[in-house]
Amino acid sequence: MHPAKYNARQKYPAIVIAHPNGGVKEQVAGLYAQRLAELGYITITADAAYQGASGGMPRNVDKPAHRIEDIHAMGDFISRYKGVDTSRLGLLGICGGGGSSLKAAQADKRFKAVATLSMFNSGVVRRNGFKDSQLSTIQERLKQASEARALEAAGGEVLYAANTEITDEMADKMPYELYREGHYYYHRTHAQPNSTFRYTMSSLMDLMTFDASTNMDLINQPLLMIAGSKADTYYMTEDAYNKATNAKQKELFLIDGATHIQTYWKPEYVAQAVDKLVDFYQENL
Repeated sequence: MHPAKYNARQKYPAIVIAHPNGGVKEQVAGLYAQRLAELGYITITADAAYQGASGGMPRNVDKPAHRIEDIHAMGDFISRYKGVDTSRLGLLGICGGGGSSLKAAQADKRFKAVATLSMFNSGVVRRNGFKDSQLSTIQERLKQASEARALEAAGGEVLYAANTEITDEMADKMPYELYREGHYYYHRTHAQPNSTFRYTMSSLMDLMTFDASTNMDLINQPLLMIAGSKADTYYMTEDAYNKATNAKQKELFLIDGATHIQTYWKPEYVAQAVDKLVDFYQENL
C-alpha cells in the first residue's frame, strides 16, 4: 500500500507485515498495512505460502521455515519497489506472524527495526498446548504427525488438524479467551473465505520442534513488542522479550485493557498500537 500522493521519484520508509495463524491479508494485517500507509509508509503484506490466495499444495501446510521465508521474500520484493528507501525497512509481525518475524529478523539485517503485536509462539503452543495444557500427549501427537506424513508420501489422504467446524456454543465453552474471541473474529465479524484454522497434520513434525524465542540474542535491531494487558497470550511476548538481550534498544508496550484479539480490530486499541508503532519506526528508520 502507498502513502497518499505517492511519488515513485521520492523515497519512503517501508514496512513488511506478517499475518496471524489462520488469518489472511485482508484481515488484521491489511488493516495495519492500511493505517501505516496512511501515515507515510509503503507497506506490504501477503498470504503465507499454501494459505489464503497464495499457491502451494496441499493446502494449509503450516511450516515455520515457509513462514520465515515468506518474510524474507516480502523483504526482497519491497526492496525493489519504486520509492522504497531500503535503508529504512521495518518489520511488523502479528500473532503467529510475530513469532516468524522474530526468527526472520535474527538473520535478516535488512530489517532495521522489528515490532510484534500480540506475538504467538506457534511451535511452543503446538508442542506443549496453550499454557502447557497438552504436555502429556506430546509423543502421541508426534506419532500422529509422523503417520500423517507417511500417508501423504504414499499418495494417500492429506490429514488435517484443527479441522472441526466450531459453533458459537462450542466456542463459548472454550477455556481460553484467545480461542473464544478468535472464533468470533475469524468466523463471524471478520470472516474471509480463505481464512481457516486448519493445517496439515504432518506440519506438526516441523511446528512441534520449533520455538520462536530461541536465539533471541541474535536480534541486535531496535525491538518493540506490543501486547494487550489482558491477553492470555502475554506470557509468550514476555518470554521472548526477556531473551532479547542484545537488542539495540527494546520496549515492551502494554495496551491497557486489551485482549489478544481486540488488538486486531477494536478502534481504540488499534489506534494506540498504530501510534506506538509510528513513534517506534520514526525513531529507528
